[in-house]
Amino acid sequence: NTQISGQGLDINKMDVDVLEQIHQMGGLQLVMPQAFAETDCGALADTGRTVVEFNLTGESVELPIMGGKTYNAMTFNGQVPGPTLRVTQGDVVQMTLVIPADEVTVHGNDMHASQMSATYFDSVNPGETSQYCYIAESAGVFKYHCSGVHLAGMDQHVL
Repeated sequence: NTQISGQGLDINKMDVDVLEQIHQMGGLQLVMPQAFAETDCGALADTGRTVVEFNLTGESVELPIMGGKTYNAMTFNGQVPGPTLRVTQGDVVQMTLVIPADEVTVHGNDMHASQMSATYFDSVNPGETSQYCYIAESAGVFKYHCSGVHLAGMDQHVL
């Protein structure tokens, strides 16, 4: 699981008799759910699930906009929005991001369907490739966008 929920107990507000009763019943066993989902592509490939490869190239492209003008856009595969990825719930998504060596700006990727922190997939420098995997656990339609904790002006970069 990638989300944690639970209930806290304030021992200072508990009756001494309650604590003794818990002790007599064998105590409490605290269970911590797995804090982070498996993301190792090799481990996930060995699960027998369908692996769907999603290859993206992060690049700056001059795109036409209304009024005959152009806009310098941060794109995935040269387009805005980026390509659509369709998977079946339970599939393994293998996302690979390539940044061409002649690209002037670092890129990253934040796939909301992964339910992982954007900090997991850091910015990728020009000339580099990075990859991560996750299980498509939640049904729905999710966005993805450029991200990276070391990108200056992140809001402008995404917009």
